[in-house]
Amino acid sequence: MARIAGIDLPKNKRGEVGLTYIYGIGRSTARYILTKAGDIDHNKKVNEWNDDEQTAIRNVINNEFKTEGALRSETQMNIKRLLDIACYRGLRHRKGLPVRGQRTRTNSRQRKGKRKTVAGKKKVTK
Repeated sequence: MARIAGIDLPKNKRGEVGLTYIYGIGRSTARYILTKAGDIDHNKKVNEWNDDEQTAIRNVINNEFKTEGALRSETQMNIKRLLDIACYRGLRHRKGLPVRGQRTRTNSRQRKGKRKTVAGKKKVTK
């Protein structure tokens, strides 16, 4: 089992997919890492990597990328900075609404949470 950046990579997945289990590494970055670490085959399973390949991958990730805890803390600090200066994006974060200009009338349930139904107005009778 390969342990890189504090994460146990799934051993039965292809290397390209297995690396995406690390926070901050996507498919294109995983391809770049495998190429840079000595042109390792992208289709090679994680459990087929030998010790030299694992070390090379680990070195590329540590030297060139910010991953896991460091990246999470940087992201949180960026959001906190926006909240502190009270800019528009910071206010949207504070209210729990979409930050990047999406519509909120019908969508954005991920950010707003479960619907809170408001009773409709009754018609006035004569």
